[in-house]
Amino acid sequence: MTHSFDPDIIAAILHHMNDDHTDDNLLIVRAFATDGEGEVADAVMTGFDGDGGDWTYTLDGAASEVRVPWPGGPISERPAVRREVVALYDLACERLGIEPRPHA
Repeated sequence: MTHSFDPDIIAAILHHMNDDHTDDNLLIVRAFATDGEGEVADAVMTGFDGDGGDWTYTLDGAASEVRVPWPGGPISERPAVRREVVALYDLACERLGIEPRPHA
């Protein structure tokens, strides 16, 4: 069964991703939803659970959604969300041939 996180945890992480990591959202969408093709105008993380994250985005003027599974498999703890989003970022950079920035 898929783990559901507390709504307060979801809201805090979505706020962080959508305020502090807008470029990472775009990168993840470009890598996992479009394979780097087309012009992604915006990307917003809209949710997540123990199996993966959800993003909405605009590609060539059309709104779409993508669900990306966590690279390390299902999770159930809040700290694992950060680990998996960082892993998605790293994989997105690899897919798109971009040098990832160092992680703090």
